Order: sequence, then structure tokens, then C-alpha cells
Amino acid sequence: MVEPLRRPARQRAADRAGAVPAAPVSGRQKASTPGTDAKRESILQAAQRLFHEQGYADTTIDQIVRELGVTKPYVYYYFRNKQEIFEVLSWQPTVACFTVLDLPAGDRRPAHEKVAQGLQDLIRTTIDHYPAAFFAYRDPQAFRPEFAAAQKKIAHHFYDRLCALMEQARAEGTLDFAETKVTALAACSIPGFLYSWYRPEGRLDSESMVQELTALAWRVIGLHRPALGSLQRP
Repeated sequence: MVEPLRRPARQRAADRAGAVPAAPVSGRQKASTPGTDAKRESILQAAQRLFHEQGYADTTIDQIVRELGVTKPYVYYYFRNKQEIFEVLSWQPTVACFTVLDLPAGDRRPAHEKVAQGLQDLIRTTIDHYPAAFFAYRDPQAFRPEFAAAQKKIAHHFYDRLCALMEQARAEGTLDFAETKVTALAACSIPGFLYSWYRPEGRLDSESMVQELTALAWRVIGLHRPALGSLQRP
């Protein structure tokens, strides 16, 4: 069975990257309290439903206000505009997905296990963050250039780690592939294209979907069957 990732290290990575990049202080809010955090979260949840159902362009602050039964100043106290709300919703799953390979320095597992677990965690995290995880794929034109650049930077951070581990595993004889970057992109396109077809109310529950897609991703990277002995097989 795969040793589970140690959440404290991943949480530290998320904390380092977790703030929306290049964004000024949100709205007029000066300090965070349990009460204000709950109100801010209610705005995010209402907006997430609308963005998911209608898309970014067809969702307005007026609709978010009506959904919540509040006034515009209430929303603007926490967020400057609709774009900031969308970026906050999109950044949270971005960080969660692209830090799954931020492993502790003392992690002694072989490279193929780290790759296999990382791909499974990437798929599971994408599904766990439905539907906000899909916003960046559906409406990338909605982001500010500096926000898009920050997303690209953290994605490169992930792929650099993934490719290095894949090449190490190939050298050790536990993965079989030709082009490293092409293979990495192909494996990660499995969760990347979920936005176009995944529905949580579908025939498979979320965990069954994770297992099905993980098995496909492992085939893409050429994970050798003998190497699966110590892993949790999907």
C-alpha cells in the first residue's frame, strides 16, 4: 500500500502559495475573524454555484447578491469585484492540485511510488474541488495576466518535480515511457479534461472515479506491474 503523503508538509506548501497572487487587500475588509470568514465563504459558495451553472461571463454581482439575499456593499466589503471572487475560487484548487508532489525531504519511497501516489492525489484533489477546479479550464480568459502567470508558475513547479521523478523511476526500471514531458502531460490531461464531461451524480461515485482514472494514468506512464506490489492498486 502506498504510504500516504504527510499533510503537514503539503499544508506548508499550500500556505506559501495559498494567497491569490498579485491581488490587493480584498474589498474594505481590514481583519479576518471567524464571523467575517464565514460571511466571505458564503459569498464564495454562492458565486461558485452561479459560475458553475452559467459561466463567468453570464454571472453578475447582482445575481450573487440576489442569491445571498444581501446588498452590494455587503459583497464589496469582502471582494473588489466579480473577477476577484472568480480568482479566489480558482486559486484554491490550483494550489491543492499542483503541490501534491511537495514531499518531505526525508521521504524515502522509491520514485515510482511517489509518481504513482502523486497522480492519484492529483486526480482525487481535482474531483474533491469540483466544480471550482474546472473554472481555469472553462474560462481562462477571465483571469488577469498576472494571475494567469502565477498559475503557470505553480504548474511548472509541479511538472518539474513530476518529470524529474519519472526520469529517476525510468532509470530504475520501474516506469516505461519515451518522451518525459509528453508522457507527463498526457497522464495529467486525464484529470485536466474532466471539466468537459465529469458529473458527480454520474454512474460512478467519486472514489470509484478516482480509482478508474488513476489506473489509466498509471498505464500512460508505463508503471510496471511488479512495481505495483507495494502500491494501492486502483
